[in-house]
Amino acid sequence: AWANLARLFAQAGQPGRADKALAQAVKHNDDNPVVLDLIGTVYGLMGDQPEAGKWISKALDKEPRRLQFLINQANNQMFLDRMDEAESLLHRALEVQPGNPNAHWLLSGLKKATDRTHIEKLEQLVKQEGRNPKGLAFLNYGLGKELEDLQDWDSAFAAFARGAAARRSTIDFDEQAEIEMYDAFRETFTRDWMDKGGPGHESTAPIFVVGQPRTGTTLVERIITSHSTVFSAGELKQFGQCIRRLSDYREPKHQSAKLATLAADIEPRQLGGSYLQLTAKLRGNLPRFVDKLPPNYLYIPLILKALPNARIVHLRRNPMDACFASFKQLFADAYLHSYQQEEMARHHARYFHMMATWRERFGDRFFDISYEDTASNLEPNARALIEFLGLPWEDACLNFHEQKAAVTTASAVQVRQPAHTRSVGRWRRYESQLEPMRQALVKEGIPESLLT
Repeated sequence: AWANLARLFAQAGQPGRADKALAQAVKHNDDNPVVLDLIGTVYGLMGDQPEAGKWISKALDKEPRRLQFLINQANNQMFLDRMDEAESLLHRALEVQPGNPNAHWLLSGLKKATDRTHIEKLEQLVKQEGRNPKGLAFLNYGLGKELEDLQDWDSAFAAFARGAAARRSTIDFDEQAEIEMYDAFRETFTRDWMDKGGPGHESTAPIFVVGQPRTGTTLVERIITSHSTVFSAGELKQFGQCIRRLSDYREPKHQSAKLATLAADIEPRQLGGSYLQLTAKLRGNLPRFVDKLPPNYLYIPLILKALPNARIVHLRRNPMDACFASFKQLFADAYLHSYQQEEMARHHARYFHMMATWRERFGDRFFDISYEDTASNLEPNARALIEFLGLPWEDACLNFHEQKAAVTTASAVQVRQPAHTRSVGRWRRYESQLEPMRQALVKEGIPESLLT
C-alpha cells in the first residue's frame, strides 16, 4: 500500500509526499517481489534511475522469469546507457513470452537494424496480434523504425501509419478543448497583465527548455547540463501542477479556457515558490537546474512572472520534420494529438502561433535556438546558448554525448551520439504520404517557405 501510494504521489508531481510514502514502503518491505519492483518504479519516477535498477534487480532475484520485471529493468538499463544489458534482458523476456509486443518494440529501438531478421518476426507477429490495438501499436512502431533503418521508406511509413492508427483508437483527444485553452491563454497573458501584480520569486536556479517534442530539446538540455554548474532534472510536470493547485482548478477536462482565467490571478511569488518547493528533491545540489518538459512553452508568461530570473530556451525546428518526428514516435501517455496527420498539423499550428504571440510580447526574455543550425554547426550555437544563460564557457558543453547521466526521454539512444544532421529533412523521404499534413499546416497559416 505504501509503495502504491508513493507511486501515485510521484505521478501527481508531489515528490515530498512520495518520498515519505516511499520511506515507509522501504521500511515495511517484506521482500515481496511485486513490492520490490514497485519501489524501483517509484525511484525511477523520482529520477533516481541507479536506485531504481537496484530494487528491480532485487525483484528479479526473487522471480527471474517475471515478464514485467524484465521489461522494467530493460527500460532502466536503457536510461542508464547500458544497452548490452538492456538487450540481454529483453531477450530473456522474449524467452518467457516470445511474442510480447512491448519487448519487441524496445528491442527495435536499441540499435540500428542491419538485416531483415527481426523485421520478418515483427511482420509475423503483426498478423497474429489480431485486433489488440496496444500490441499492434508496439509492433508497428518497432517495424517502422527497423524498416527506416534499412531505408525501405514506403514500407516504413505504412508501418508507422498502422501503428499510429492503432494508438489513436485507444485515446480520447479533445481538440476543441485545446483550441479554446490556447485562445484563452493568448487573450489573457498580455503585456498589461505582465506589468500588473506583485513580484515573483527571485531564484536564479531554473532553466526551462521548451518546444515541441522531438525537436532537439534533449540535445540542447544535454549541452546545458554538461556544464559543471547545471543539473539535469528531467521533464518535470510541477509547474503546470502548481498552476492547477494554486488556482483551485476543478474542471473535469485537463485542458480548458478556464485554466487561463484562473491562472492569471495567482500571486507570482507564491507560484514560483511552490514550484521550487515541489522540485527541491528532484533538482540536485548544483546552482542551476534544467526542467526539460517541452509543453511548458504554454506557460512562458507565467514562468516569466513567477520566476523572473529564470532562463527559458525555446527550440525551433522545420514544422514538417517536427510533426513527422512526433507522428512516428510511440509516446507513453503524452502528446495525444500526434497519431493522426491533420490533428498533428493543427496542434503544431496552434503552438506555432502561440509562440509568435509570446515572441511579440516577451521575445526579449527567452532564447530561440534552431535545431537545424545547432546540429550542423554546434559550437557557435552552444556558445550563444551558454552566454544567454549567464554561464562561463566550458568545453565539456561540446562533448554532451559523453555524459553518463540517465536519459528518460524518447531520445535516450540518439542523445548518446555526437550532434548530427541525419534527421534534418527526413520528412522528404515521405513527401507524398505526408501531403495531408503539409496541406493542413498551410491551411492553418504556417508559411510555405518554412515547409521545405
